[in-house]
Formats: sequence, C-alpha cells, structure tokens
Amino acid sequence: MSRLLGTILLLLVLPDAAGGQESCAGLQRGDSQNHCCKMEVLEEPGNWTPSPDLPQHCPELGRSGRPACACLRERWLRLLQSAGPALRGGLAGLKVLLLNVSRAVTQDVLITFSPTEGPRMLNTMEKGKAGKIQLPRELFRSLSSQRVRVVVMVLNTQQLGMFKEANQTGQVLDDTVVGIMVGKTSISGLQDPVRLTFAHGQLPHNPALDRSTAKGLMAVATVGCWVAMVFSIFTITFCIFLRCRFRSEETLRINLGLHMNLVGSLLLLNLAFLLNSRLSHGSQAGTCKVLAGLTHYCLLCCFTWMALEGCHLYLLFVKVLGIYIRHYLAKLCLVGWGFPALVVGVAGAIGSYGPHRIQTGEHQVIAHLCWITSKHVLVHYITNCGYFGLIFLFNMAIFGVVTWKSCYLQGMGAAQGGHKAWKVALVAVGLFCLLGATWALAFLTYSTSSAPILYLFTILNSLQGIFIFIWLVALYYPKTKEATGSLSHIIRHDKTTMAS
Repeated sequence: MSRLLGTILLLLVLPDAAGGQESCAGLQRGDSQNHCCKMEVLEEPGNWTPSPDLPQHCPELGRSGRPACACLRERWLRLLQSAGPALRGGLAGLKVLLLNVSRAVTQDVLITFSPTEGPRMLNTMEKGKAGKIQLPRELFRSLSSQRVRVVVMVLNTQQLGMFKEANQTGQVLDDTVVGIMVGKTSISGLQDPVRLTFAHGQLPHNPALDRSTAKGLMAVATVGCWVAMVFSIFTITFCIFLRCRFRSEETLRINLGLHMNLVGSLLLLNLAFLLNSRLSHGSQAGTCKVLAGLTHYCLLCCFTWMALEGCHLYLLFVKVLGIYIRHYLAKLCLVGWGFPALVVGVAGAIGSYGPHRIQTGEHQVIAHLCWITSKHVLVHYITNCGYFGLIFLFNMAIFGVVTWKSCYLQGMGAAQGGHKAWKVALVAVGLFCLLGATWALAFLTYSTSSAPILYLFTILNSLQGIFIFIWLVALYYPKTKEATGSLSHIIRHDKTTMAS
C-alpha cells in the first residue's frame, strides 16, 4: 500500500516538476517560506538528500504551490532519475527520465522504454522490440519557452503489485504504464500526433493483419471491383431488355426494377471504393469527408436494397393474397435511396468522416482511405454492423421460408413432371446472394485464423454482381424464348405471383 500511495503522489506532483528549477533560484535564506513539510529547502542543497519515499510522508509536497515545495519536487525527481537502484528501492518499479529539449529542435524526439530498464533516449539506428515514444518536433515549436522540460515516467505494474484481482483474466499490456509531461501548458491541435508503441512478448487473440495479407486483400478487392462493375452494367442492360420485352407483365417489371436498383447500388459502391482508394491519400480535408460520406452512402444503399428484396419476398410468399400498393416501386426507391442519405447526413453533421489508415501490427501504413474516423467508431458499429445485423437476421428468416416453400412446391411438381431440382437449387443460391448473406462473413473475421475468411469475404462480395448476373440470365433467358422458366413459374402451383 505504501508503494502504491507513493506512486499516486508522484502522479500528482509530476505536472509541477517542470517548473521546479525556476523555483529553486527564487529561494531566500532565513525566510519562513523556505520550509516544506517542516524541512528547510535552500538554493544550494549541499549534502542534503531527500528520501525516495518522500511523498508518502509529505502530503504537502503534492498540493503546495510554494517555491520551496516546487524546488523540493524538482530535486526529488532528479534524484530518482540519477540515483542507483538502492536509492529507488522505496519505489521499486518506477523509472523517471528528465529532459531539456530546445524549442528549435529539428528532429522528432525518440524515447525507448521497457518495464525493467525504464525510459531512455533512443538511437535512430537502434532496433529492437522495446516500447517507443515519438514526440514530434512540432510539439516543442508550439511552446513559447526556448527550453522545454520533458518528464517521462514508466511504471512496472507487475513489480508494484498494481491491478491485482482475484480470478483476473485481463492484463496490462507489457505490464507498463507510461506518463509524459511536456512543459507546463496544455497542448492540442497537433498535425503529427504523439505516438506511443508498446512492445509485448505474446500477441493478443486478435492480432492486426500482416503487410503481405493486407496487400493481397487490397489487390483482390481492386480487381474484383473492376470485374463486378462490368458485370453490373451487363446486369442492368439485361434487366432493361427484359422490361422492354415483357411490358405487359407488371409483376415481372417490378421484380426486375428491384434487381436493377440493388445491382445499381453495388455498381456505385464498387466505383466509390475505387475512387476512395485512389484519391484519399493526400486529399484535402473537405474532399476526404465527401469521399467518406459517398462510400458510406453507397454501402448503406446496398444494405437497404437487400432488405427491400427481403421485404418484397415476404409480401409475395407470406402475404400472397389481397396486396396492392400504389406506386410500389417508386416508394421502394424513396426508401432505398432516401434513408441512407438521411443516415449519412446525420453522421456527417457530427463530424464522423475523415482520413482512415489501414495499418499492420507494427503500425506500418498499408493503405489510406476516407472513412469513419476512429473517434466516431460507434457510428460504424451502429450504422454498419448493427444495421446489417438486423437486415441479415430478417433476410435469413425470409430465405428459410422461401427455400422451404420452393422445395415443397418442387416436390409437388415432381409427381406432375415439374421443374428439376437443379433449378430450385439455383434459385436458392441466387436468393442467398441477392439477400446479402455473403456479407455476414465479416462477423467471422475476428479470430486468429481470420485471413482465409477475409479472402473469402473479399472475393465473394466483390463478385456479388457477377453472381446476380449469372442467376438472372439462367432464370430469365429461357423466358425470352418461352413463357416459362422464372421462379414465378416454379411456384405457380400455389396460384400466387412472386419475385424471382
């Protein structure tokens, strides 16, 4: 407990340590203000040496603003820095580094640290897996003083016996807590952030992607997007041809209109991703926000149109009789394209969009994207993960009903020479892609063996437009030659009309 108390008091006095040296120069001999904790503090300390556990016995040390206490704090920290392990024995596990950095420094200040050795200056040629602190030179230029005092403190929590609980499952990364104090004023608005890198011997259960895997995924996604865009154009062209060919079949025209809007949203999403990955690096803040908002909007449009496909199947399979909605397709378009715009507008109003970097576990930047910033990660979880999760559950329920009913009707038609089982299987696979089930693979990527799942997720979703094109051609092309061949004909035994 005494060690923990001393550590906490050190945290309290740390902000004032930067100004202690000036306070020592202002002391006057014989003045009653020269005392702190009933100890006389002089300008020249002579042979006087404070105890390393001084904060435990001197509560005034942490809260008094008098020059004597400020000077005592400064000398106490200096002694902890320069003295050997014997003097620091009262606070085992604590290491302190004090630096005076010029305001005109031309390079970033690099400091390495470990729970056993504490903080020290880092040689630029030095390599290793110790923790690192990078203080950008802009940090010091933003201050008014010519010399800036920097205090770095490293606590070995394991040696101090901190954060110990019964049945404890978690742990502090590398058993290290780092505190940094630069100058005496608050600093904000830096272009280059202060970077802290913690080393650890054993990776957590979810390590970041390695560079080769991430590069491979980006290459696969880029090629897949280009191919998907081409087939999306083919699909839209084919749907327009069918709508013109069968103008009198209103149900078929609505079905094709739904498919065209879904494929159109996929086309826009692939295009937005390619523009984002090409233009995001080095773009201005306003341009990056627009790219991020556009990409997010296209993604939400895809999810929404998948949900509308499921709703349409629900109406046709479950509510099969007595349904008529005026301007049905127009109302679906209002929801499919309007609702995502509302969500993106709210997200943009709260400043959710900006630069986003994809990094490896060693903080190497692999790609630059404009997306939802890490500060507003909750927006991503709600609007993307949560929204799609609800859509996935609903669409899979509809998929189960449709598949069961198609198999039931196929079984009835088998005795009457009905459609072959392969066509029902094709319908099921097509519906599986149409309802966006392949996107659910994203929920399986949070594990140590997620690389194969990530490749599968990237390939299937970048080629979703191709699957839909093949499905539509296989189902509807025979209809251009005869009045049969679509899924609506498969279930016509039930005297209902439904979407393919």
